[in-house]
Amino acid sequence: MTVHAPASTPAEKIRKGDPKRDRGNRTGFSTGANSAAAAAAATLGLVHGRVPETIECVLPNTQRVRFTITDGWTDGQRARAVSIKDAGDDPDATNGAHLTAEVERLPGAFGQIILRGGPGVGTVTKSGLGLDVGGPAINPVPRKNISDNVRAAGAPILEAGDGIAVTISVPGGEVMATKTLNARLGILGGISILGTTGIVRPYSTAAFRASVVQAVDVAANQGQTSVVFTTGGRTEKCAMRSFPELDEACFVQMGDFVKAAFQTAVKQNMRHIIVGAMVGKLTKIAQGLSVTHAWREEIDRELIASAAEEIGAPPDLIEEIRAAETARFAAERLAELNLATAFHRALAVRAIRSLRERYPGPHRLTVLACNFEGVPIVTVEEHELA
Repeated sequence: MTVHAPASTPAEKIRKGDPKRDRGNRTGFSTGANSAAAAAAATLGLVHGRVPETIECVLPNTQRVRFTITDGWTDGQRARAVSIKDAGDDPDATNGAHLTAEVERLPGAFGQIILRGGPGVGTVTKSGLGLDVGGPAINPVPRKNISDNVRAAGAPILEAGDGIAVTISVPGGEVMATKTLNARLGILGGISILGTTGIVRPYSTAAFRASVVQAVDVAANQGQTSVVFTTGGRTEKCAMRSFPELDEACFVQMGDFVKAAFQTAVKQNMRHIIVGAMVGKLTKIAQGLSVTHAWREEIDRELIASAAEEIGAPPDLIEEIRAAETARFAAERLAELNLATAFHRALAVRAIRSLRERYPGPHRLTVLACNFEGVPIVTVEEHELA
């Protein structure tokens, strides 16, 4: 069965503070799938003398999808085609990207398919990604998928003893890359060509989780023995100010993915694991959650209330905290009583104990609590708990 890729439509803007968010469930396609479609269409242009307006492409998951092709041209030896990425309802930085393939016939190349990266596709500058340093940031699965589709489309050329060179480029890819973690991973100058199945699922966690794992692997490959996990941009800046002696590669935005981050750090034998978080995520880490996303599980109000009680908060405030919807309420009210440091220390201690229990190993643990402006409140070392 062939699925038709829908035309790209702008996603409805959703405010982060909305209590209920209609996130949508329309799937889209990966940069790898669009690259394969563009490359196959351009190759057909070489074979038939005209680039088709649509192309059926086989995704890595074996699903067949028909993509719309734009801006096609050929002069007989070279051809170009563009497939515009539709990420569905996923808030993807590369939604709307023009995945562009230029193909060239290589006389006497004996059936070779050579894949290159053009403008807007990142260049790999660090090892640990499973890609050649100095080569294009086209991941192994989409690399094979592009080659397979080109091989099928260009069979007459390859059987004649010639080869095909494919160059993937993305106009504006350099700007798109600034909205990703590519620079931290050592991928410079553009986006990565990704996609293990070819399908992008709305608000998929797979890509972000994979980037966390990659970031730890890159740090380990550079010989780093410390890693700093933060839950976002503000906590990362807070951690960088607090641990200026550490290399930039040590700092990894784990987002909500505590389990993936810690399992990778333990696997890579990191000797010192530091966690930077604000009160909400800190509480969820203390709860022992593997994923701290707001939709996964509610905040543990009893845990917050017990921390407030431990530091001597007034009984009436403890009851208000127990009834409140957020951990922020407790942090702000306790700050008014000059109890912010003690409160965050109590949560940090609980977080360390939970992390130690869930992720055992020889590593040392440190928790850095930050306020909502990204300013350090307190740092708690595991050895202080003994």
